[in-house]
Amino acid sequence: MSNNAPQPKYDVFVNFRGKDIRHGFLGHLAKAFSRKQINAFVDEKLKRGDEISHSLVEAIEGSFMSLIIFSENYASSRWCLEELLKIIDCKEKYGQIVIPVFYGVDPTNVRHQRKSYEKAFAELEKRYSSSKVQIWRHALNKSANLSGIKSLDFRLVLSST
Repeated sequence: MSNNAPQPKYDVFVNFRGKDIRHGFLGHLAKAFSRKQINAFVDEKLKRGDEISHSLVEAIEGSFMSLIIFSENYASSRWCLEELLKIIDCKEKYGQIVIPVFYGVDPTNVRHQRKSYEKAFAELEKRYSSSKVQIWRHALNKSANLSGIKSLDFRLVLSST
């Protein structure tokens, strides 16, 4: 990260749609981070009584890297999209490392807002200004163009031991 970047407080900020993955994939990921002594910010670290948006911005800025977990319903969350804007901003301003994880979705569908992303944006366009929606679309396209990890490329291997 560049010299003018905020001092990292976390190793990684995890951006995700809670309903999709909180109790499955994210639980396993959080345990792996803990085992490897990786200090990850997940929204459950928010302090009760803190203003959520301010705390999230500070956590994103104060992270060495961000992990964006794109899932089926990711784009239906305004919060996820707002966090994504800040993540892209930190990448451009400070050189923050950003790694997208395509969890059960094809990167092309994220990049071009197809399938569930197309449906989510149709709903967003009803509630928010077209300029705001266009900013979110651009951020999704930009982040989905980054080299990332596709969960569909990996099969779960069960061990009998």
